[in-house]
Formats: sequence, C-alpha cells, structure tokens
Amino acid sequence: MSRTTEPSSAGQRPRLDHLVLWVADPAASAVFYQETLAAQPVRLAEFTAGEVPFPSVRLNDDTILDLMPHTMAPRTEVFPGAHNGSGHPLNHFCVALSGTGFDALAARLERLGAPVSETGRGSFGARGAATRSFYFGDPDGNVIEARHYDEEPGAARSSGEDAGA
Repeated sequence: MSRTTEPSSAGQRPRLDHLVLWVADPAASAVFYQETLAAQPVRLAEFTAGEVPFPSVRLNDDTILDLMPHTMAPRTEVFPGAHNGSGHPLNHFCVALSGTGFDALAARLERLGAPVSETGRGSFGARGAATRSFYFGDPDGNVIEARHYDEEPGAARSSGEDAGA
C-alpha cells in the first residue's frame, strides 16, 4: 500500500511539535510515560519545585507531550472560545515504533499490569497500513495507540482494512 500524500503549499511539511494532555498528577504521568514509552521527562524538577506550571516528556527529537494539570484549564483562553476545549481529553494519540520497540512496549505494559486492547492489523495511519497496533490507557484516561509498520526492505505491506485510526 502506498502512502497517502498531498503536496504541501509551503514546500516543507509541518511536523508535530507537541500535544497537551490534561492530567490529574503531572509528575505521576511523567513517570508513566517514562516507564512505558521511554519518554524522557522535561522540566519535571522545575515543576515539582513550583517554578513552571507543567512538565513535559520527550518522545523524540521533534515531539513532546505537555502534561497539563486540570487546574490550568481556566488559564487556557489563548483565543476567543478556546476554553471550550480546556480539560477535555482527546480521543487518542498514536506513537509509531519499530517492530522491536512495539514488542518491548507490549512487554513493559504487561509487567505493569496495564490493560491493553487486542492487537489489530492494517489500521490506517500517517504511513499507510500498520503491520500491528494496540491501544492502552494512561492513568488519566487518555488513550494511546501503539503501532509499527513493516520497515524491512522488501517486506510485504499489510493490506488489511482500517481498524480504527
């Protein structure tokens, strides 16, 4: 299956910089994401010292998750009507891993006793159909999808139907 592509009018495609997750305990959430996704805490010490309003975790060189405490919701009026989305969780976000990383995450979640969905095949995403995917939740009810794509040169691509992107 080929990737779905559309030309970018600016020449360079945008990259995801960060997502903001509403969480009850930002420090505990940072530990959760560190233990499950090997995300590196950012500004956690500053947050626990009361120097910054929230910590983050780094997923990769380009992307972080901001762990926003629910108490910040009234301060999120960044444009008229923005508060309507404050404090509401998103449906889910997805992380793409190597096949080995996917298996390692599943093993870590099992060791932690975290509930995990059945493994799906062929779910559509940014790079086409995923080889395998599953969903799991964080302590605040945010849903994370984990997936991997065939990455071996010449590997057969999955042609399954969309299992919920």
